[in-house]
Amino acid sequence: MVIWCPDWPIVAAEIVDGYPAQEPVAVLHANRVLVASPAAREEGVKRGLRKREAQGRCPHLIVLEHDPGRDMVAFEPVLAAVEGIAAGVEALRPGACALAARGPARYYGGEAASAERIVEQIAQQCGVEAQAGIAEGTFAAGLAARAGVLVPDGGTADFLAGLSIAAIGRPNLVDLLRRLGIHTLGEFAALPGADVLDRFGFDAALAHRLAGGRDERPLAPRRTPPDLDVSEAFDEPIERVDAAAFAARGLAERLHDRLASHGLACTRLAIEATTETGEELVRTWRHDGLLSVNAVADRLRWQLEGWVRREQLGQAKRPERSGHEKRIAKIRLVPEGMVEHLGLQPGLWGEAGEERDRAHRAMSRVQGLLGPDAVLTAVLDGGRADKSRIRLVAWGDERVARGTEAPWPGRVPGPSPATVYPEPIPAEVLDEHHRRVQVSGRLDLSGPPRYAVIADDPAVEIKAWAGPWPIDERWWDEEEATRAARFQLQLEDERAYLAVLRNGAWFMEALYD
Repeated sequence: MVIWCPDWPIVAAEIVDGYPAQEPVAVLHANRVLVASPAAREEGVKRGLRKREAQGRCPHLIVLEHDPGRDMVAFEPVLAAVEGIAAGVEALRPGACALAARGPARYYGGEAASAERIVEQIAQQCGVEAQAGIAEGTFAAGLAARAGVLVPDGGTADFLAGLSIAAIGRPNLVDLLRRLGIHTLGEFAALPGADVLDRFGFDAALAHRLAGGRDERPLAPRRTPPDLDVSEAFDEPIERVDAAAFAARGLAERLHDRLASHGLACTRLAIEATTETGEELVRTWRHDGLLSVNAVADRLRWQLEGWVRREQLGQAKRPERSGHEKRIAKIRLVPEGMVEHLGLQPGLWGEAGEERDRAHRAMSRVQGLLGPDAVLTAVLDGGRADKSRIRLVAWGDERVARGTEAPWPGRVPGPSPATVYPEPIPAEVLDEHHRRVQVSGRLDLSGPPRYAVIADDPAVEIKAWAGPWPIDERWWDEEEATRAARFQLQLEDERAYLAVLRNGAWFMEALYD
């Protein structure tokens, strides 16, 4: 059984910071809408929109940054409410948790009765809306919770078959499968598992098992050896979030190194904490894949923040210190759901996935401090000129090349230059009589190029040349109209340039390597 609280980042912002969830509110991550409130969705704001586009559709939109710590602070009472009815609750992420359905179903007289009892308990104790879903496996149960469906025993595959392929949550794989004509989970599950593994890799094979309603654990879990847990006691109990984050990173690295030395990885993590007053706190986190160092550190940091600041939920503002804050004296991490993790080749500087994740976090952090247009990445579009083909887009936006498949008459053949000058260098291209080479409207040359004078340098003889490639663009716009001819020039000193004759003047646009 999965318990899911809709629009949880919005609800958490209302609980912790007092933002009105009934108003148009959107939570953003990497400059894109992560979740929008019902009022914002009515105005056309939806997941994936850029901040500017969302504000254009809803000018009075309240924009909040994604804060997993805030989400966990608000979700901790929900987990406690569920634990008051059923044991063995596992947090999937802030806003969703999972538990075995059989125990509560037997105690309360059926799956529907137990789900209704849990949802009612959350509403009474926490005042928030929740939905329950039951299916075979956490993945299917999560989708059932979003739909508010209790899938009958043995019907998970049929339930998943008609859902969109986007439900597997892997954008790159989803895009590829759609281009191959696969649009539903049922169509994906119908593919042979061995072929999926061979063609798309291990992660796609895991997604294939999920789409078919089979156990999401591709390897059999093994019993955790007793010496794999890590713990740390603090001389000064933790009462600040920054100290919790520092402790989380160190413990996560120790746990990861200890598991790696045994060729193991974990899919579930039990976080145990003891306060200075002797109170014991326990929470179990589940993850669909293998928990990396960053994943362990994030979950530990979120959980510690939830415990440390749980007493502040009734306050509209969050002070840095409070006499009611819990002070953590000891932390213990217990890996569960162990799987063998042998034979994987790490990247040259460590785990490739972790390095990409760390780079993405750094870019997103800079962008959050300086603005969406402060971090840009290049996209190579279609076009005739190498300089005009480079388009800069904000970090986090979709990097889609435009016009690359269209024909571009007049485009200079490859290879492309190694260096494209931001501003073309003034030059002269002369014939054997040291007269400037000109090109007529019929592309006739006044004379073969023989010498090149670049800026104030002495003339250098041209060993070989090719062209012209004419350009006649935007003739309907007097200010932006471009009429020119390009040449490739190889000089005696082994330099090679892309030269352009524009309005009777010569320039060097780029240098070949």
